[in-house]
Amino acid sequence: MGWSRRNRIGLWLGVLVTLAVGGAGAWATWLATQTSRVPIYGVEIVKVYPHDLNAFTQGLEFSGGQLYEGTGQYGRSRLRKVQLETGTVLKEAALPDEIFGEGITIWKDRILQLSWQERTGLIFDKETFELRGRFRYAGEGWGLTHDNQHLIMSDGTATLRFLDPESYKPVRSLRVATPEGRPVDQLNELEYINGEILANIWNTTTIARISARSGRIVGWIDASNVRPRQAIGSNAVLNGIAYEPKSQRLFVTGKNWSDLFEIRIVPRP
Repeated sequence: MGWSRRNRIGLWLGVLVTLAVGGAGAWATWLATQTSRVPIYGVEIVKVYPHDLNAFTQGLEFSGGQLYEGTGQYGRSRLRKVQLETGTVLKEAALPDEIFGEGITIWKDRILQLSWQERTGLIFDKETFELRGRFRYAGEGWGLTHDNQHLIMSDGTATLRFLDPESYKPVRSLRVATPEGRPVDQLNELEYINGEILANIWNTTTIARISARSGRIVGWIDASNVRPRQAIGSNAVLNGIAYEPKSQRLFVTGKNWSDLFEIRIVPRP
C-alpha cells in the first residue's frame, strides 16, 4: 500500500544526501518543496536545560510535573526520572542487557517502554520502577504515546498503531500521509497534544504534526536551529518530545545531547 519500499528508501537517502551536502539550510529547502498545502513552522528556543550526554534518548514524557526519559542501546538502556532544572537522575532502572530500549509513555500507575527489535514492551511501576510485566507486539517498536483512550505506537513505517492500554492488543491503525496522499514513514518518538500527534522524523531535524483523527500531516516543524553545545556519535540526532500540560510547555532533546530545550512553535512566513 502506498509507495514501495524502494521508493521510500530512495526518498530518505535523498534527504540524507541533502543534509550531508548542504546542512540545515538545504534540508529546509528540501522540506519546503515537498508540499504547498502543509504549513511549515519554526522553533523559538525559550530555555536550555542540562541533559545527560551519555543518554541515548528514545522517549521523553512529563507526568505529574515530573520528567521521565527512556534510553536505548544494548546493555545501556535505562528508564529514568529526571530533574528538569539540573538534569540529575532522581530514579533509574536498567533494562535487561538483551533489550534495546525505545519510546516510553505513562498510563495510570504504569510506565510502558518499548524495545526496538525484541517485540517486547516492559511494564514498570511508576513509583518504584519495579518491573511488573511484559507485553508482546508485532514488528519493531520505536515511539510511544497515548490519547487518554489508547496507546499510540510507531514502528518506523507510515502506520501508527493504537493499542488497548489494558490488554495491549491492537485496536486500529492510522496511515500517516501528506494531503496529497504520500505516506510519511520514519516516524519515531511521539507526543500526543490536543488532538495532534507530534513525531520526530528519524535522522532529520523535522517534527511532523499529525492529525490523530485522519492521519494527515497538518504541519511540519523545522527544528534545525535547535542544536546542543555538545553531542556524541553519528546517531546524535533530534529525538525526544515532551509536553507539560499544566504549564503548556514543550520540550525536545536528542540522542547523546548535552542539552534539553524548552521550545515554542512559531509560524514562518
